[in-house]
Amino acid sequence: MNLERVDLNLLIYLDVLLREKNVTRAAEQLGVTQPAMSNILRRLRTLFNDPLLIRSSEGMTPTERALELQPRIREVLADLSQILEPRTEFRPYTSSRVFRIMTSDYAEATLVPRLAKAMRNEAPNVVLDFLTPSDVSYRDMEQGKVDLAINRFNEIPQSFHQVLVWRDSFSCLLAANNSSIDHFNLKSYLEAQHIWVSKTGMGVGFGVNPEKSGGLGWIDQALDRIGQKRKISIFTRHYQMPALLAANADLIATLPTRVARLQAQNPRIVIKDPPFYIPEFELKMAWCPLLHHHPAHRWLRQLIMFTARQIIDEEKRELGESPGY
Repeated sequence: MNLERVDLNLLIYLDVLLREKNVTRAAEQLGVTQPAMSNILRRLRTLFNDPLLIRSSEGMTPTERALELQPRIREVLADLSQILEPRTEFRPYTSSRVFRIMTSDYAEATLVPRLAKAMRNEAPNVVLDFLTPSDVSYRDMEQGKVDLAINRFNEIPQSFHQVLVWRDSFSCLLAANNSSIDHFNLKSYLEAQHIWVSKTGMGVGFGVNPEKSGGLGWIDQALDRIGQKRKISIFTRHYQMPALLAANADLIATLPTRVARLQAQNPRIVIKDPPFYIPEFELKMAWCPLLHHHPAHRWLRQLIMFTARQIIDEEKRELGESPGY
């Protein structure tokens, strides 16, 4: 068996499964769903060519092979823990650690500037290496080469941990001299030319087909549900582009609201609510089980979530709402 093809995170799950002898309890301990844990057990059975756990009148009973593996796996995981975890408590202010974070362009525009500021205050010697989705594969994350990913995930390995950073809606950017500003409705929206922007998945990107509106993302899927289709004249993968392009009086950019608000002080740009319903989307943070208990990694995740909550609370205060969840 080629070791490079084996997901070593599976050993962590097997250890918990053999300790709990219960799929549901193991799933709860590891922070994954019960169906995900059932799928992991199937993968483990294939990997070891053994049932590992068999249903009996007393619940799940380990096979002879599983009982043989259990102490050896615990020994391996203990060795890995010693290798990966520092001998002393993580001290951010004196650390010079490099954190590699995969972020979408959306996260870089909205979350990263505040995160970088917080990092400079709390850990001035820490280095942040931000990677694009095209730079990283899930395999890189499984092997611990990348600390975590902040993105909108359509699919993600079931073994990964993930947490919701925030939800966001959509807004439209128009030039201040756009002729439809005073009567911005669905009719004027559909008559305009549009800028499409998106790059959320992992792996190398590829071109889009304007004729397949169902595959163009949330905005075009929302239009498709009401039997409409917009006219897209520009496709881009960078959120920095639409603000410049929307300065043309005949273009409209429909973007996540937190990105659109970055142009709130731009006198050449006007922000409008979309004239049709677009469901909110979720920005999530994901990481592999291998790094879940690492002190430095825990600190980084806590700092990211604290920074996100600060941003949300400030937005609520600006809107006259009470901060906090």
